[in-house]
Amino acid sequence: MPIEASPAPDACIVQRHHGLDWLRIGAFLALILYHTGMVFVTGSWLVKLAQIEWLAFPMLFLTPWRLALLFTVSGYASRALFAKLRDTGRFAAERTKRLIVPLLFAMAVIIPPQSWVNLKTNHGYTGSYGHFLTHDWLRFGPYDGVTLPGWEHLWFVFYLWLYTMLLAGGLILFAPRFGATAARGFAWLGGGTRLLWLPLAYFVPVRIAITFTTGESHGLFNDWLSDAIYLPCFLFGFGLAGTQALWPAIRRLWRPAIALALLSYVVLAAVEIAYPASATPPHEVMALDRAAMAVMLWTMVLVMLRLADALRSFDHRWRPALSEAVFPIYIIHQTIIVLVAWWLLPLNPSAWLAYPIVAGATGFGCWLFYRLGREAPHLAPLIGLRATPRLVRPGPEAPHPSPAGP
Repeated sequence: MPIEASPAPDACIVQRHHGLDWLRIGAFLALILYHTGMVFVTGSWLVKLAQIEWLAFPMLFLTPWRLALLFTVSGYASRALFAKLRDTGRFAAERTKRLIVPLLFAMAVIIPPQSWVNLKTNHGYTGSYGHFLTHDWLRFGPYDGVTLPGWEHLWFVFYLWLYTMLLAGGLILFAPRFGATAARGFAWLGGGTRLLWLPLAYFVPVRIAITFTTGESHGLFNDWLSDAIYLPCFLFGFGLAGTQALWPAIRRLWRPAIALALLSYVVLAAVEIAYPASATPPHEVMALDRAAMAVMLWTMVLVMLRLADALRSFDHRWRPALSEAVFPIYIIHQTIIVLVAWWLLPLNPSAWLAYPIVAGATGFGCWLFYRLGREAPHLAPLIGLRATPRLVRPGPEAPHPSPAGP
């Protein structure tokens, strides 16, 4: 028998919000540009080409809040699906099918080339790709510090699934009181300036404290930093979709939020200039840096939500298709980036030549991958698309921010 949750009455209505669709599309586009930039900035990554030193600063602007925004928007999309299904068991099953199946497929087919290139370029691995697949890929453990099999950038998908299952468990355990209590809590949060300062009172000390205990590892059992930061963002997005009480506060507070965000970025940039590349700042400077990251994380989420609010009614014929495409594009993009950069590595091209090649090839490859999935019914569910190809039409019947993927 399915287990039904009983949220508050308004929690069962998630109004159409084109702005959140655009925000989701833009957030994933920014993530792809960010990963492209990882090839060209200082520091370690899967594969490196010639450096573009100034690129570190626009990437530094994105670093504190890009993933927090993705988890927030994913929480909103999850609420849209939950409101549609009205059943916690079906909700958990649907999210498992839409997230875990593509994750497992990607770990088996799409991620292994990244792991192989990483081993060859950074760890002296000499085996061919065929040797890697038959001898080392399924180690279920580390190879010279590289976990195999790996999930690389798709850690986000597993975390999103895990947070969704925790949410579903909470809905089962605490229904029917959960919805009404949460609605009152969000209404209270929307009063005055609480939506600005109260989350900061949590994020800042947590970000500083965890800095001196553990890092952001994207592992399953040792990544307390990500859980402490991104789970609240996901739950906030889920709650935001079920109440109108927070949108007036977002409209009121976005100006002080963007002022704090810009001030925080100045601090981050100053620390980056004073301690470039692998230089380690003293503890007090590191604490200031992490505090600035936490402030920028939350304030930029509020600013981006205000941007989405301004675009609430804006539609375009490309929006439904772009919204559908972001998950398969997210799945494939980093593998394309890594392989193209690795093929360019022996040519030692200048950064000004290599960057447009990597970015252009990634864009074209992502589009081709999405189109292939749309035309292949058996491939579609493996890459986060609906099992049956369908014509995506604009207009009033276009879907909510797609709950099929992140």
